[in-house]
This record gives sequence, C-alpha cells and structure tokens, in this order.
Amino acid sequence: MTTRDFLVELGTEELPPKALKKLSEAFTNGIVEGFAKAGLPHGTVHSYAAPRRLAVWIEALAIAQPDKATERRGPALQAAFGPDGPTKAALGFAASCGVTMDLLERFETDKGSWLVYRGMEKGKPTQALIPAIVQQSLDTLPIPKRMRWGDLSAEFVRPVHWLVLLLGNEVIDAEILAVKSGRETRGHRFHHPAKLYITEPAAYAPLLQTEGRVVASFGDRREAIRGQVQAAAVKLGGTAVIDDALLDEVTGMIEWPMAIAGSFEERFLAVPAEALISAMKGHQKYFHVVDNHGKLMPNFITVSNIESKDVSAVRGGNERVIRPRLTDAEFFWNQDRKSKLESQREVLKNVVFQQQLGTVFDKSERIAALAGFIAEQLGGKKVDGIRAGQLAKCDLMTHMVGEFPELQGIMGRYYAQHDGEHEAVANAMDEQYMPRFAGDELPKGVIGQAVAIADKLDTLVGIFGIGQLPTGSKDPFALRRAALGVLRSIIEQQLPLDLTVLIDESITHYRVSGREFSAHVDGQLFDFMMERLRVYYTDAGISVDIFEAVSAVRATRPYDFDQRVRAVNAFRSLSEATSLAAANKRASNILRQAQEGGIQIPAAINAALLQDVAEKTLAERINAVALAVRPALEQLDYASALQQMAALREPVDAFFDQVMVMADDEQVKLNRLALLNQLRNLFMQIADVSRLQG
Repeated sequence: MTTRDFLVELGTEELPPKALKKLSEAFTNGIVEGFAKAGLPHGTVHSYAAPRRLAVWIEALAIAQPDKATERRGPALQAAFGPDGPTKAALGFAASCGVTMDLLERFETDKGSWLVYRGMEKGKPTQALIPAIVQQSLDTLPIPKRMRWGDLSAEFVRPVHWLVLLLGNEVIDAEILAVKSGRETRGHRFHHPAKLYITEPAAYAPLLQTEGRVVASFGDRREAIRGQVQAAAVKLGGTAVIDDALLDEVTGMIEWPMAIAGSFEERFLAVPAEALISAMKGHQKYFHVVDNHGKLMPNFITVSNIESKDVSAVRGGNERVIRPRLTDAEFFWNQDRKSKLESQREVLKNVVFQQQLGTVFDKSERIAALAGFIAEQLGGKKVDGIRAGQLAKCDLMTHMVGEFPELQGIMGRYYAQHDGEHEAVANAMDEQYMPRFAGDELPKGVIGQAVAIADKLDTLVGIFGIGQLPTGSKDPFALRRAALGVLRSIIEQQLPLDLTVLIDESITHYRVSGREFSAHVDGQLFDFMMERLRVYYTDAGISVDIFEAVSAVRATRPYDFDQRVRAVNAFRSLSEATSLAAANKRASNILRQAQEGGIQIPAAINAALLQDVAEKTLAERINAVALAVRPALEQLDYASALQQMAALREPVDAFFDQVMVMADDEQVKLNRLALLNQLRNLFMQIADVSRLQG
C-alpha cells in the first residue's frame, strides 16, 4: 500500500482562546473520522492549534481507497430467460452493470435463483476525497455563532486568510471557506509576518518554530508556559498557582510564550486575596504567586506573546495596567465595609428572582425558614440557620460582587466576619454555593450545609411549581446541577435528611408567602431528583439494575438510599446472589398472579399447616434470619443484613425444588403464599433483589 503524509492548516484571525483546544480536538477528530468512513488507513495523527491556525498532520495516509468487491443481484432466473434466450429484464440488468450477458453469474439458494454481477469497484484517490472530508469537519465544529467577512458567503468563527493542503509534497487543489489551497503558511504576526514555504507535512511544525517563531502544538506550548511561569515564581521565592482553565486560555492567546514577572504595592494585600486574584486572572490573565504558607505575594506573572528586547518596559506596562484594577478592588472593599451586610436586605426587595416567584428578598426569607428547619435536623442551631439564610444573598448588592460576580458568597463571608456575625453564619455565606461545579468540594459546617441545601431546594421547588421543568439540553435555572448538589451534600456528608420531608417543607414556605402549587409538584420533583441520582450512580460505575432494585422500595433518605445501593452492590458479588435474585423474582411473580386472581394472602404463617420438610425448614430459617438481621437494619448496616440473608439460598432452592406452592388444599396454598410473602418482605426491607440481572 502506497502512502503519503497529509497536512491541512487553516489560517485565520485570532480564534477564541477559551474555545481553541475544543475546536482543535473537534477538527482533528472530524478529519480522522472522515478518513475512517472513507476506508483510508493511516499512521500517527498530530494535532496543532495556535491563536491564528488549526492544523493536522497525519502520517502514512493511503493515497487511494482499496478496491472493493461488489455484488449486484439481478432478476430471478425465471424472469431472466425465456424461450428465445435472455429477456429484456436480463439484458437491461447487464447494461446497467456495464457488461455483457456472458459476464453475469448465477446465484442459487434454497429460496431461489437469480442473475448476479460480481466485480471490483476501484477505490477513489485520496486526493479527490480530502477537500470534502476537511469541509465536513469544519462544518461540524462546535461553533455557536458563525460569522461572515467582506462580501463572501463563507461562514466561520473568524475570517480565514490562508489554507494549506498537502499530500506528500504536492498541493491538493481545492477551495474551502472561500480560500484557495496552497503550501504557504504565516509565521508570528510580529516576529515573522512573512510567508513560509512548506516543502512537506513533516516540516510544518519545525519550520514554524525555528523560522516563524510559533509553537504550533497546543500541548507543547501549554507545557512551555507552565514551565516558564513556575520558573519565574521560583525566582520570586514563591510558587505560581496555575489554574488549568486559565492555562488553557493563555495558551490559546499566545504563539511564542515569554513569561514575565511583575509586582504591585503591598498595601493591596489588605484586600481579600480572592478579590485581587479575580482582578489578576479575570481581567489580565495573570498567574498569581503565593509564599510557602500559601499566602498571596505582591507579585504576578504574565505571559507575553513577543520576545521583547526591553523586558522591563513590558513588565512596567503590565504593572501600570493592573494597578487601577487593584485600586478598584481596594475601593470596593473599603466602601462595602462602611455599612453592615444586613443593610443590603432592603435592596433585595427591588431585585426579581423570578417573575412568578417574587424577589430575591422573598427567596432569602424562604431560604432562612428552610435552613433553620434543616439546621435543627442536623443538630445545629435553628437561629443560626435562619440568620444565615437572611444574609445569604446580601453580598449580591455590594460593590465588590457587582464588579466581580464570581466572588458572590466569598465576599459575603468576609463582610459577615467584619460585622461580627457568628463564625458558622459567616462561613455559610460562602458554603451556600457549594458545590459550584462537578467534583467541587461540599460545605463542611452544619449551617453551611443547611443553607446550601435550602437555597437549591427553594429554586427546585419554585421552578417546578410554575411548571418550567428542564427540557432536553435547556435548563436555564441549572436545576440538574442544583439537584445533584443537594444529593451529593446529603450522601457524601452522611446527613440524616429525608428528601420528601425537605420538599414538603419548602412547599409549605411557598404557601406561607401566598403561592400555591399543584398537588403533583412534590412527586414530580422527587422523581426528577431520583433520575439525577441514577446518573450519579451510573457515573460511579453502579449498574442500573442495582439502582432500580433500591428505587423499588422508595427509600426517600438519600444517605440511606446510598447505603442500600452499596450493600446490594456487595451482595451481588456473592455466589448466592444469582440464585436468591431468581427466587425472589419467582416469588414475586407467583404473589402478583395470586393477587391479580383475587386471592387474599394471609399476613402470618400458620405453623400447623406446614407439611413438607422443605417448607418447614424455610419457615424456620426465615424467622431466624429476620431476628438476626434486625440489629443490622436498625443501624443501617444493610451490607451485613444481606450477608446474613444470603444463608437462605439452600432452603429457598429446596423449597422451590420440592414444594408445590399452588396446592389443591386451599389453606395449604394460602399458607405457602404467606411464606413466600414473608421471604419477599424480608429482602424488601433493603431492596427488590428480584430486579438484579443475572
């Protein structure tokens, strides 16, 4: 098989830095998938992404599709031949295949015989397929809003200026996004704006780096930036805090990285570190530096896109730019502390939470009432839960949060501490938003847990109450995230909270404020949260049938639900599990059919009606196991309980092998149904194990 290296590069205006990595991955994947669909084998794939380019180099790409055997079935032999030879149907089929009758074959099966044409379809040259594959990949890039430029009809995320398409050392002639293909790329916008001539795909990245002053590989550039930033921080006597999202964004902005350290006045360190960091990261894309104790140092590290001859001038410019940002943060900090946090409560009356659900003040009142209830359930002080709920949204009205919205909660904690609020109340200002994202830490304090759960539940109940449920990918109030946050908090922090009780309590507080919801809201919301719980366990590697087994007993306390799931998951690994699951399924079917037939199953077993040894043994063992597992069930030690229940496998198997449940004697039959019901109910105290798959 003959192969050639392939290179495609799309040269553009600066691409969105936050999206660059995702665009590059999608572009590469699209091309690779296109070659796979076309049946074109290849070697190693190299992906490149820089602010003004997306590129892919693929080694050893086949220069043509392999020839493919084809088979076309024609008319049945009965219709293909008549008394005078081939019929019009047969001649027409041969003509459509481009051959004469003598090249057609007969295809015979037990269902009949047909004419058939077998041939070889020559594979298309790769060069002819590449433009469509590249275009298809570009068309499917995750670009929310495409743009046009000039009077062209082409659309892309940014204007396109050049296109490189090489197969081996030859240019593939094509026009994509209104640009003709060639073999010339561009170097760094300032260091080497002139064109660069690419001789072959393998020369692409080295040429750009040595002559063009562009590190084309996103990954290489990212690690270079990381290394330079870390080295600059070490020279300052500290450690750079490198956030992955910021590192990706900076990598998407820089072609030729040069890390430069700067400083600012120490007086700014009197401002909360989070505010200074937000100013540095959010506005200027700087990396901050901390000392050996994790305390913010009066330094920053910026990454320049040029290698300046006068580094001090670049440093000075960046220091001048950041100073007004830090001054603003200092001003906001001082201004906000002139009045107490609770003074902002009145202002919340002018801010709408949701048109049908009232203002943010109304929401804070409901949060306060629900947080007080939850705090008491968790062993905390109700008064602290109420106070934390009342203050929870006040920092939204401060100058600092107005400028830096990402500091909501964080600044509330600082201002509450400044006002002398209880430490638990102050910490709850920050913890109310936890978890902020998937995998984020959870609130640690009881009051923080109470407010975090109350806030999310209030939103869930309210939005469900007005019928604005999430549909498809649309979830404007982030209800899925809120539901998962509540569930994670309860499960992972082992909180003894009942979901149905919390939902009902939240609905009550809405009713107190004069808002009535339909009678089905509580059930709808519970089912929605159970569906999020299903996703939670699926992501954790728990099979769906285990989740369904626990769901069947409608365990409404998430931590209790989790204990059952873990126990059933462990039970499933036992050798007895499959047999007992099958036995429970059989018992369930028998009992259901009996009830559907109008049979009233007795609540208790009559020992005098037990006849066979197998049923007597099973009855004795069920009673013994029921007594033995009672302490474990009381302590929610479901794993231990199921371990003991596993001992029932032999008597259960013997019962089904030796005993006819639906006996002719009506009383004996009812007694045996009662025995099966007792067996079923024993397991149903934990889960419906009959739902477990073999």
